[in-house]
Amino acid sequence: MTVSRRPFVKRLMLHVALLPFLIFALFPFYHMTLTSLKQDRELYDRYAVPLVITQGPTLEHYAKLLWDTEFLTWTKNSLMVAFLATGISVVVGTIAAYALARLKFFGVASLGTGIFVTYLVPTSLLFLPLAQVVQWLGLSDSKWALVLTYPTFLVPFCTWLLIGYFRTVPKEVEECALVDGATRIQALWRIVLPMAVPGLVCAALFAFTLSWNEFIYALTFTSSSEQITASVGVTTELIRGDIYFWGSLMAGAVLGSVPIVILYVFFLDYYVSGLTAGALK
Repeated sequence: MTVSRRPFVKRLMLHVALLPFLIFALFPFYHMTLTSLKQDRELYDRYAVPLVITQGPTLEHYAKLLWDTEFLTWTKNSLMVAFLATGISVVVGTIAAYALARLKFFGVASLGTGIFVTYLVPTSLLFLPLAQVVQWLGLSDSKWALVLTYPTFLVPFCTWLLIGYFRTVPKEVEECALVDGATRIQALWRIVLPMAVPGLVCAALFAFTLSWNEFIYALTFTSSSEQITASVGVTTELIRGDIYFWGSLMAGAVLGSVPIVILYVFFLDYYVSGLTAGALK
C-alpha cells in the first residue's frame, strides 16, 4: 500500500466503524416512518415482513391524524409553549451564568453546584408542589401553566451550560470595555453575548427540545383538547384502553419530530461549537 493511499483507507475504515452507530441511531426513525405508511391490514398481519412495505404505502394515517384529531391545535400549543419557555429560560440563564462565571462573591461555587443539583431533581417529584402553585395562580388547564413551570428545569440547565461557555470568553476583552467606561450590563450585551452566540444557540436548542418533548407537566397541568400539547394529545387521543392506533401514533411521532430536525439542521454548526467549547473548558 502506498503512503498516499493510507489516509484514504484510514478514513474509509473510520466511516465503516461508525456505520453500526449510524444504523442504531436512525433505525427508530426508519421504523417509525415505515409504520406510519403501512396499511392497517399489513400492520396487524402476523406474517408480514416488519421492516419493509409489501402491500403498498398509504397516507390514511396522516389524514386521520390531521383531520380527525386536533393535532394542528396541539402542535400550535407546543410551539407557543416551547418558544416562550425557551426564551424566558435563556434570558434568565444567561444573566445567572454570567454572574456565576464572572463575578466574585461569597458562595459562588456552592451556588453553581446547587443550580446543577437542582437540574438533576426529576420532574416526577417537582410536579406535585408545582401543581399547588398552578392552582393557586388560577392557571389550571392552561398553556400558561406550562410556560410558568417549564423554566423550573430549563433555567438550571441553561445556566449550567452557559457557565462553562462564558468561561471560555477572554476576560481581557471585557476588561478593556470596562476600562473604557462601559457598565457590566453593557459589556455583557455588546462584548460577551456576540462572542457567545454558539453557546446561546446550543442552550436554546437544548431548552427547546426539552420543552417540546416534555410530558409529565403537560399531562398534569392541561387536560382539555384546546390546551394540551402534541406529546400529550397524540398519546391520550390515539391510545384508548388497550387499543393502539399504531399508524396514526407513528404519523404523529414523525410530524412531531419535524420541528426539532429542522432546528438542528439549520443550527448544527452552532450546536457543535457551543457544546464542545463548554465541554473542553
